[in-house]
Amino acid sequence: MKHSLLDILCCPVCKGDLVLRVEKEDEKEILEGGLHCAACNVEYPIHEGIPDLLPRQTR
Repeated sequence: MKHSLLDILCCPVCKGDLVLRVEKEDEKEILEGGLHCAACNVEYPIHEGIPDLLPRQTR
């Protein structure tokens, strides 16, 4: 996931802001980590550079 995507991403449930947590990245993108919504208290994982923004109940 590119860092620039954080500016346009929001929580798919409440449309709130997401906070990035980086576990692994290279010079171009975030490879592993998560996006956390404080309003919903939900963590959306980033795996192999792909954020999984599906709401929890449909995962």
